[in-house]
Amino acid sequence: MKTALVVLLCVYLGLQAFRYVLDCLNLGYVRRRAHAAAPELAAVLGREFLDRMQLYLGETTRLGMIASGFSTLAAVVFLFGGILDTYNSWTASMNLPFVVSGWLFFILLYLAWELLTLPFTLYSIFHIEQKYGFNTMTCLVWLLDFLKGVVLSLLILTAVACGGLALVQASPGFWWFWVWCFFLAFTIFITYIAPYVIEPLFNTFTPVEDGSLKEAIIVLASTAGIKVSRVLKMDESKRSRHTNAYFTGVGRTKRIVLFDTLLETMTPDEVFAVLAHEIGHWKRHHLLKGLLLTSFVSLVFFFCASHALSGHLLDTLFAIRVATFPAKAVIAGFFAGMLSFLSAPVMNGFSRRLEREADRFSCAFGGNGEAMINALVKLSKDNLSNLYPHPLYALFHYSHPPVLERIAYIRAYCEKDRGRPGGTPS
Repeated sequence: MKTALVVLLCVYLGLQAFRYVLDCLNLGYVRRRAHAAAPELAAVLGREFLDRMQLYLGETTRLGMIASGFSTLAAVVFLFGGILDTYNSWTASMNLPFVVSGWLFFILLYLAWELLTLPFTLYSIFHIEQKYGFNTMTCLVWLLDFLKGVVLSLLILTAVACGGLALVQASPGFWWFWVWCFFLAFTIFITYIAPYVIEPLFNTFTPVEDGSLKEAIIVLASTAGIKVSRVLKMDESKRSRHTNAYFTGVGRTKRIVLFDTLLETMTPDEVFAVLAHEIGHWKRHHLLKGLLLTSFVSLVFFFCASHALSGHLLDTLFAIRVATFPAKAVIAGFFAGMLSFLSAPVMNGFSRRLEREADRFSCAFGGNGEAMINALVKLSKDNLSNLYPHPLYALFHYSHPPVLERIAYIRAYCEKDRGRPGGTPS
């Protein structure tokens, strides 16, 4: 078993090293290509933007590599260095009921991880984001958000852990299916209540003040057959200068949310183009498709995990003296993390396909591909987005097509659509 453990450790460290290689490739690729913006973008994205983009990317990447190195070290020490066995034996020695013992096991792990990663979060927000003009949070706002986030996470983790462990205890041989059903139902429930319960905890939502813009947005949505209950503005400027817009909720809770920072920089046509893209996600049932895919993947994971957890392979491999369900679940999660990284190109490829479909819908439905392109350019400028990601890096990390690739795709689609009489959203 020691040989198998050493091989597993080498595989894990190899994957982590590959992550660092991707980061280095990405930085080098940007330096070689970001000498001048594409001609059609030069008027908006000039030399100053390219310089700031590279500096921002460099700092965020280096912090990410340091944080990833810390996570790798923590995982190696915890899993391969015997800390998991010690921690598991300690919680098991309390002789608590199965559900309570498992809940305590996961809660303490979560709190420890929050504390360990806190310095990286603070450095990112109050140094890097502050340096590049993105952060607008005061320390008090951050502290309140952090405390609310921790409390909310504890509540959700308590519900998930207790519900899942109770099902494991009630159905030892078939728990994987019932836990999968529970997680799926819980995800849908959170999606439904988020606009009313969760989102208002962190942001203030007010009706869009521009009546004509609000009415035009509602008409735009209704033309696509979507009944939107409210068009709201979110006070993102209280925390950040980043820009975005999104749909939220399901059923009667559907709402369009615009960042106040986005309304400051975009014209109405550009706002409509962005929203038409989001409408495309709804019309093409991308939320449902994504849910079906992730549900299938999670079902396979739970099925495989049930077989791995039923025997003593995992606890023997990692020298776990007390073979508890939570300890073996953590080990299964470790394997799932490695598999998730390896499957990222497939999952991201699926997501990028949906994004291109939503872009096509936006161009065909809104009839204004240039407005969508202008919106993408402004979003890139406002967020210092990387215009030149390495193709291999994008394969593993980009759920959206790179912006220049996306702009070229939209232009090609619009040119093709002009030659097609009576084009319809596709």
